[in-house]
Amino acid sequence: MATAINEALLSSYTSTTSTENTVSNTLGKDDFLKLLITQLRYQDPLNPLDGTEFASQLAQFSSLEQLTNMNDSLSESITTTQLMAQSIGNSLASTMIGKDVKASGNALQWTGDGEVEFGYTLQSAAASSTVKIYDAQGLLVRTMSAADTAKGDTTLTWDGKDDDGNTVAAGAYTVSVSAVDASGKAVTASPFLFGTITGVRFTSTGTVFLVDGKEIPVANIIEILNGESNG
Repeated sequence: MATAINEALLSSYTSTTSTENTVSNTLGKDDFLKLLITQLRYQDPLNPLDGTEFASQLAQFSSLEQLTNMNDSLSESITTTQLMAQSIGNSLASTMIGKDVKASGNALQWTGDGEVEFGYTLQSAAASSTVKIYDAQGLLVRTMSAADTAKGDTTLTWDGKDDDGNTVAAGAYTVSVSAVDASGKAVTASPFLFGTITGVRFTSTGTVFLVDGKEIPVANIIEILNGESNG
């Protein structure tokens, strides 16, 4: 008899769910209730199914539903907190306009006059290091060899001249730093730049600062110089 009831239960539930447009492998609240009602419908009145099992199933499902609701509420709370934090961050970002900063990056902006200040960080001491500056077309314009090889930060200045001593045109340039230790193994060298925050831009990927016309993500800001030039 139990086998016949189970077969009828499975047949009825399969028939009911097969008419639905959406097929899901997850047992939801409605699915559970359908199973329960079908189970009650096909039980033998002279030999009813165990009520204790019903109660256990209901208790388990109730606990699962409560946990699901708690998870949904927690997710909503986290989202709200993130939005609030982003709003506060955006408001604070606008107060940074006019500040001088040190930021990771290899972009240089040559105005055609004066000097450009930049630098690099060595992860460990090196035997030799070389700094190369390229123009917007990727052509090498200046090489600085035998630069500082001590571990940590090194600050340099570029006078806007190429290797022949000619002043290059104003525009965007990039810097590349390479270093090796005494055994010839490469040493990690990370370039950084200095500049003034001239604006803030809110993008779909996050807030970015405009530093001397270049977009610098907030995460790339290494140090705020309190509006005072590093020089």
